[in-house]
Amino acid sequence: MSYPTLYNTVKNSRFLYGLLKPVASFYANIAGYRQLGLRYDDISSDDGDITKEALKRISPKEQDLRTYRIRNAFQLSLQHDILPKEKWTKPEDDVRYLSPHIDEVVKEEEEREAFDAIKIVRK
Repeated sequence: MSYPTLYNTVKNSRFLYGLLKPVASFYANIAGYRQLGLRYDDISSDDGDITKEALKRISPKEQDLRTYRIRNAFQLSLQHDILPKEKWTKPEDDVRYLSPHIDEVVKEEEEREAFDAIKIVRK
């Protein structure tokens, strides 16, 4: 059973979406990760089992690009510096590459738990 979420409510309402989209864009710009050349999914924690499984499912090329972006951002952070403005991650380039895999892993876990909870009744 699916419950209504704030995300779906905002996404389906033109008024709320139009009201919150500029706020979301402003927040993403001041968060600072784009100034280091990172994408949103690069800043997610790698500690959880679900995230580790999702990271195994992305392509090797995307894994290499992610590692490069994170190492580059770490080096810039150590130098207390940011990239030149023309090298910042643009909003149109800040696409979610890991979130679809995370959603897929979560659905598989829920399905696995549902099957594990089945009780067999013999007649």
